[in-house]
Amino acid sequence: MTETDPTFARWTFSHYFQFVRDKDKNIIVKCNLCATPRELSTSRNSTSNLKKQLDRCHANTKLTERAARVEKRKNAEDESAGKIKQQKLSSFRTATLLEPREVKRLVPLSTVESPAFRKLVSKIPVNTSNVKVSKPCRLFNELKKVIEAQQYVSTTADMWSANNKSFMGVTVHWIDADTLKRKKAAIACRRFREEIFSQYGLTYDKVTACVTDNRSNFVKAFKEHQHVETEEEDEVESDGEVDITDLHSVFTTDDDDPERGLCVLPPHHRCASHTLNLMANNEVDKWLASNPESRAVYRSATAKCSALWTKASHSTVAAKCLEEVSDRKLIVPTVTRWNSFYDAYARITEMPLSDINKLYTQLQIKCMNDREYQFLKEYCSIMKPFTVALDILQGEDTCFYGTLQPTLEVLMAKTLAAKNGVTQMTTGLPEIIVGAIKTRFAATIDSKDALLAAVSLPKFKLRWIKEEARRDHIKFLLTTESLMPDVLQPFPRIKKIALRYNAPTPSSAPVERLFSLGSLVLTPKRNRRLGDGRFQRLLLMCFNRYFGQLASQIG
Repeated sequence: MTETDPTFARWTFSHYFQFVRDKDKNIIVKCNLCATPRELSTSRNSTSNLKKQLDRCHANTKLTERAARVEKRKNAEDESAGKIKQQKLSSFRTATLLEPREVKRLVPLSTVESPAFRKLVSKIPVNTSNVKVSKPCRLFNELKKVIEAQQYVSTTADMWSANNKSFMGVTVHWIDADTLKRKKAAIACRRFREEIFSQYGLTYDKVTACVTDNRSNFVKAFKEHQHVETEEEDEVESDGEVDITDLHSVFTTDDDDPERGLCVLPPHHRCASHTLNLMANNEVDKWLASNPESRAVYRSATAKCSALWTKASHSTVAAKCLEEVSDRKLIVPTVTRWNSFYDAYARITEMPLSDINKLYTQLQIKCMNDREYQFLKEYCSIMKPFTVALDILQGEDTCFYGTLQPTLEVLMAKTLAAKNGVTQMTTGLPEIIVGAIKTRFAATIDSKDALLAAVSLPKFKLRWIKEEARRDHIKFLLTTESLMPDVLQPFPRIKKIALRYNAPTPSSAPVERLFSLGSLVLTPKRNRRLGDGRFQRLLLMCFNRYFGQLASQIG
């Protein structure tokens, strides 16, 4: 048989015929069933003539398919059956596949309750016999296992209100001992009093610090409950003091020992970013508004900028006029973030004064004079290091607690250097900023923990410290704290110090980002039907995607 007749070779009943020869576009074969074999002709691309021969001359003969053909069909059926078995999923695996759509994309919960969605899911072959734990429980167990394995962790906490509800949010942070990279996870966002730290095995010795903003309720709560006090001291200090039991109850753990819950709050760190924001909104603005050289120009310049922001953000005509003057849009500042005001001022000073006044004229706003324009440029020049420091301290993945002291040192140095080249309007502003930093960060600048955190980071070490006496003091601290041996790394003592003192974050920005995600989960339409427990589960599953992947691998 030649290679030019594949149709005959693949035919189911080709074994009843014997190939003889090729003839033009046909082939010649002999029928093996005939008593007197005779030659038959058929097309290379068709076996219809041969099938007619079998039907006409051998209708009473029971025909069988070739053995190879039967075996091939059987293998195909077995393979098909095997594929069907592989497609059968566990209910946990099914939930994992649906999670990116329903949870991470924040699809309304009514979607999964609709008849159409239920009908779709019902068609998925599911094996429910091997599922014992739900996905939120597996995620919680995996996260708890990872946190318990860490020697040192830190937390951030904040309060958030939405839709007439108040929530306590808590995130936990640590440094991976193998990769030395920062890790994070959200562990709570609740509005009811319940244990948080104890659920994840967060003891006083494990949690090196809790970072919050500068609000008085947090400061007072940590001040009162951070150290063990005797009963007599409690009786004396309770008179006339503000009772902050709610915050205390959120963090404390209930134990058989009634006195144990009185001393469970970890050391308190104030958010560095929030502190800098307070400086810009209080000390800096107060000085500019009271200094005789800057008071009038500060008020007039900011008033004209505010008028421009209002016009540009509420009028389509103003936006069109802005496009004719500049190819970049104006930045409208937000009240809660000072650096947005700096960015807004800086965007205006990027435009020439002639273009600014042209825009002011078109919008019927009083034009800006040279003195006001010069004030804005000097203000941005002095405050630029301030905004850079804010951006550094609000980082998460690459920002450690050891970044705080070097950042403050560089900020003070660059702020004083910006004094050169400014006029009498702002000549005293750099000293005000440096003085405010030394006052508000006095405890941090003199903190042993902050020093050890900074010098144990490879990118800082002792290079940022200029005073020789201070260098010697830090070397002594470094030697004193390096008494515990460890053989896991080439520099185990320095590593142990870095893992402990760099666990905290300089700011509470991570928990604020948790609340930003929470506003997307707790929408007004969901508010009525979304319970506290379900809201927390949805929010934590969205935030802790890494641990969701681990739970999926386990399932």
